[in-house]
Amino acid sequence: MSKVRVISITNQKGGVGKTTTAINLSAWLAKKGKKVLVIDADQQGNTTSGLGLEKNEIENTIYNVMLEECSLSDVKLVTCVKELEVVPANIHLTGAEVELIGKEDGKYILKKEIDAIKNNYDFVIIDCPPSLNVITINALTASDTVLVPIQCEYFALEGLEQLIHTIYLVQKGLNKQLQLEGIVFTMYDLRTNLSPEVVEEVKKSIFMLRSDKDNIYHSILSEDIYYAIIPRNVRLGEAPSHGLPIHLYDPKSKGSESYELLAEEILEKEWT
Repeated sequence: MSKVRVISITNQKGGVGKTTTAINLSAWLAKKGKKVLVIDADQQGNTTSGLGLEKNEIENTIYNVMLEECSLSDVKLVTCVKELEVVPANIHLTGAEVELIGKEDGKYILKKEIDAIKNNYDFVIIDCPPSLNVITINALTASDTVLVPIQCEYFALEGLEQLIHTIYLVQKGLNKQLQLEGIVFTMYDLRTNLSPEVVEEVKKSIFMLRSDKDNIYHSILSEDIYYAIIPRNVRLGEAPSHGLPIHLYDPKSKGSESYELLAEEILEKEWT
């Protein structure tokens, strides 16, 4: 088995397609024959329910793992997708942040747990909460790379540099190997002029940061803004309510085709 890749999917701005990307990227990687574990680290538990599980009926979740009451192996569950397992979450995860305050090595709990089982997988995908909290820090500390979904809207650039700064701080203090996996544009709408403009502005901003060798963020910026662009798509929005990833709900939809392209790009990239 090739080296496992642990990828956090995060953006401190909510509503950008983070969970949709976690579900459908994981599902497409599994469909292409990779063994995948997706960790739902968002208290909303939408990755859990989007893969067909009743989140509020699950006894042990990522919350219990963060409190060190059980291991990832104890709580992981099979999903509707062959080769894809999920570590579930629900609203109980809200309490973890308070309970981890002042806990020695509290930022390394998830890393320790992932390190114990990651060699059983090709990919570990973490769906982070849309905020910078102890769970997000745990995820970034445990990850090799960070995938950032950005919605094609006017305020897309707002917070991007802050997010890159957060990655830099984690790289500097907690995880020296952390890199930016790349940026994927979501909710692209060809019917508006705004979507192409946002794409070009983000590309310019990343290029400027990356090309400045004296910039403190230079070491984490990869070459990649993914060619795959996720469209605004009705079927993508419907699929989670049926507990299915898009390739099972509507395999011929534009949303399914776009996530397949993203999975292929990620598979083509090799990290050392």
